[in-house]
Amino acid sequence: MRKIVSVLLTTALVMTALLGGVVACAASFTAGEYEAAAKGNNGDVNVKVVVSDTMIESIEILDHQETPGICDKALTDVPAAILETQGLGVDTVSGATNSSNAVISAVTLCLEQAGADVEALKAIGAKEVVRAEDQTIETEVLVIGAGGAGCAAGVQANQLGSNVIILEKQASIGGNTIMSGGAFNAVNDRSEQAIEYNDSVEWHFTQTMNGGDNKGDPLLVHTLVRNAYAGLEWLEEMGMEFYDEERGLFTVTGGLWPRAHKPVMPVGTGFFDTYQRYVDTHEGIEIMLNTKAESLITDETGKILGVKATGETGNTITFLASKGVVLASGGFGKNVELRMKYDSTWGVLDETILSTNSAGATGDGIYMATAVGADLVGMEYIQLLPLGDPQSGSLSGNIEFDVERRIFVNKNGERFVNEGGRRDEMTAALFAQPDSYMYIVMDSDCYPTGDELNNFNESVNQLIAEGRAFKGETIADLAAAIGVPADALEATIAEFNEHVATKETDEFGRTLYSTPIDNGPFYAAPRVPTVHHTMGGVKINAEAEVIDRSGNVIDGLYAAGEVTGGIHGTNRLGGNALADILVFGRIAGENVSAR
Repeated sequence: MRKIVSVLLTTALVMTALLGGVVACAASFTAGEYEAAAKGNNGDVNVKVVVSDTMIESIEILDHQETPGICDKALTDVPAAILETQGLGVDTVSGATNSSNAVISAVTLCLEQAGADVEALKAIGAKEVVRAEDQTIETEVLVIGAGGAGCAAGVQANQLGSNVIILEKQASIGGNTIMSGGAFNAVNDRSEQAIEYNDSVEWHFTQTMNGGDNKGDPLLVHTLVRNAYAGLEWLEEMGMEFYDEERGLFTVTGGLWPRAHKPVMPVGTGFFDTYQRYVDTHEGIEIMLNTKAESLITDETGKILGVKATGETGNTITFLASKGVVLASGGFGKNVELRMKYDSTWGVLDETILSTNSAGATGDGIYMATAVGADLVGMEYIQLLPLGDPQSGSLSGNIEFDVERRIFVNKNGERFVNEGGRRDEMTAALFAQPDSYMYIVMDSDCYPTGDELNNFNESVNQLIAEGRAFKGETIADLAAAIGVPADALEATIAEFNEHVATKETDEFGRTLYSTPIDNGPFYAAPRVPTVHHTMGGVKINAEAEVIDRSGNVIDGLYAAGEVTGGIHGTNRLGGNALADILVFGRIAGENVSAR
């Protein structure tokens, strides 16, 4: 999402900062307007800085491709802090470090153009944090984590009459969900689309079980697939918009079937626009940011009473929850130590393998739950995608729209896997290719002008300008742009197009086809393996109650989302995560509220 963010420093703000004790820099600039760019999480962040002879007067974010919802505070708070302190040594925003650093770097480049002593400015800006008093806060329902599962649980509990507090350790809500492509698997058996594709809740169940090598708990999987469409309708009742099924139903990578619904708002922002609007307009529900849950509080019987947390200033906050606690803290895809400890499949999940995940996906809930006796299940099952950005590991820069209209080729210009298959099989095949590197290749069917937005709110023209995607008027031109043999790429695409025409299963087992790759110009984008989802976690039952190591329910503790295990088995179907967090988040919220 391109947006304009302006932060202006007025004379009153300057005086307020000075009178408030902020040390202002006796800076010297060549007065004027300066522009510069620095790389953020998804691409360049472009800024304009206006300075007088002695002051930084304004900072304007001209353009960016950062993820909406995650980057917002970085693009407002960081410029405001630079303006207030007149220094570059300001703090980054938790959960948006890359975006924050991009703003700081771009402003630094502007000030260098203005002749400033930037090293001196870097020594100014950090604010002294005054530790607030410790406190105790009482509520009925406490939710740990303001991602998709936590917000679903909190909103559902509040709708049923409970007072709710949702804790989030980062500076914004969203977690991994807001960074996702938004694909939401759900089958409406009454729809014409379901009949056309011969889809059903039971087929969704079968594919979910088989896709995870039948290691998932059948009761949990049935709960997921039976309740997914009702969850989508619940979101729509609160104002979230999805495209109609003719336009919005598609096959997401590793989803195996066209049952993914597409939100109208980009990436995962629609979910949190909906949840935040609910929180803002209803009593008895609150989200506390920059508040990190540290440990669960129990009584002598093991019943969960609440949570010890660390507040924004480092103070201790004791939360007492009279009805119970919902653990929705996410997975551990960013925790290299846990990845290395539990992985039994890949053997390479050290820091060299990047991740699509939010910075907050560090497994906090795993530690908290096991400390009170919770059982774990499936921790060894860690999902990688073959779709990571080579520089960041994120899903940004992925030019595809759906499975049917693109192929993967290696550095030799050859296909090597069923692109409509399981995520684990595709990633394993990618690891076997030269440099574990591939290109997604497609034609102009999805990009008639190049300005159309992909599932991550980026246009291919933007990506090409940034050097993150490539274009060729002919297949030979595209081959030259990405450095693969032209004859090999031409032969690869010609053979693929033959299978599109016949719809016959190819040598890799591919069965999902739509249109041939024959409509130039042609596009390609590089991809590498990246850690995406941790299937294992806290053991729950179909009521979202946490189970201890003796097989008993832990009184007052519920869990939902990626912190849980036992649903997806060895491999999660693409599009099932958002259904999972919504279904079990709502179940957790309903059951804790009923206590």
